[in-house]
Amino acid sequence: MSTEKLFTPFSYKNFQLKNRVVMAPMTRGQSDNGVPTQAIADYYARRAASEVGLILSEGTVINRRASKNLAGIPDFYGSEALQGWKNVIDSVHQNGGKMGPQIWHVGDTRMSEEYPAIPMEKAATMSLADIQDTIAQFAASAKSAKDLGFDCLEIHGAHGYLIDQFFWEVTNTRTDEYGGKTLKERSRFAVDIIKAMRAAVGDDFTIIIRLSQWKQQDYKSRLALTPNEMEEWLVPMKEAGVDIFHCSQRRFWEPEFEGSDLNFAGWAKKITGQPTITVGSVGLNGDFMGAFAGQGSEAADLSELLKRLDREDFDLVAVGRAILNDYQWVKKVKEGKFNELADFSAESLQTLY
Repeated sequence: MSTEKLFTPFSYKNFQLKNRVVMAPMTRGQSDNGVPTQAIADYYARRAASEVGLILSEGTVINRRASKNLAGIPDFYGSEALQGWKNVIDSVHQNGGKMGPQIWHVGDTRMSEEYPAIPMEKAATMSLADIQDTIAQFAASAKSAKDLGFDCLEIHGAHGYLIDQFFWEVTNTRTDEYGGKTLKERSRFAVDIIKAMRAAVGDDFTIIIRLSQWKQQDYKSRLALTPNEMEEWLVPMKEAGVDIFHCSQRRFWEPEFEGSDLNFAGWAKKITGQPTITVGSVGLNGDFMGAFAGQGSEAADLSELLKRLDREDFDLVAVGRAILNDYQWVKKVKEGKFNELADFSAESLQTLY
């Protein structure tokens, strides 16, 4: 199988990558008091030196008290944390890589009874003042990403976290301008965040948004049931300033709608005309939720992925656990050393190898 397309350069406006491989955001939760350490800088730098085209950081939170649900999640505000991130991006650049932070608010997803010892923020109950401050804090973190020298940024709008809780009718029961019966109406929160972040970084800085149909609260949930509903969801975000849509599935090969084998990223590209990133069990035979239950996954071939990339269903490919498990995964694929690709071990979730 030819990996030629996977290792062709990617260019969109002034954003250029040496290949089509993206390191997917993966929560590590090992930042001391929210400050990324030298070990974290080294972790990303190893992957930059090993041919990863674009690194997306683990989720980093905005300056809202309820924005994180575990103490070790890194902040993307405050002088100490931002200096830590400056060290990270400098290390990545020194090793020939490019990187963007994923900017995040976890919403009502408590992971620990000990942290944080404050109520989680819920789409249904946030005041308008809370909403406006949250939008402002997303914009502030966006400006910091540009000021620190990152190459792009990603907004986390997926997986049942705060922005996604506004999209979802189950968790957004508001009756004001941030609620509504339609997905388009419930997307206003995301659109306003994107507009504010775009204003903060200017026209030339690349903004990515990660989206999903499924939620950690309900794996079978779907926001857009038809291509028309997906258009009403995605196009306003494109118009607000999104450059690239990062389309999260648990398994990238699953079709999004009946009558076509296009996956989520394929449909998003067809509908918006924007570049898209596909993600979901790339290079492995089991989806990532099993990893949190301590399950490993066997390495899988890339033929289906490469077929879809060759026919230009999507533009970029995000790889998560395979790169977390082996920082040289991209280099091995590029050199055709498929027999050296390791099975995924859940123990690697606990290390910064």
